[in-house]
Amino acid sequence: MSFVDDVREAVLAVPAGSVVSYGDISRRIGVGPRQVGRAMSLLDENVPWWRVVHADGTPASCHGGLAPELLSDEATPMRGTRVDMQRARYRWAP
Repeated sequence: MSFVDDVREAVLAVPAGSVVSYGDISRRIGVGPRQVGRAMSLLDENVPWWRVVHADGTPASCHGGLAPELLSDEATPMRGTRVDMQRARYRWAP
């Protein structure tokens, strides 16, 4: 399995209303955050890409800026234009 597959699995595990950061995924699968970003660009549209945000809660700006709307549709806790990382960050089971 490639690290792109690992990123796909990690993103698919994040439930609606929750998010993870690029760094969260990188620590989980053992690659750098930039590699996670690159892998994200290779994933198909069925993967909920909007659930991966920057460490400060800023949503991704790709896909025409749709992430904030998609996060809102899932009732993801927000603080203005950023995700409330304390409330919304998903933590994988050990």
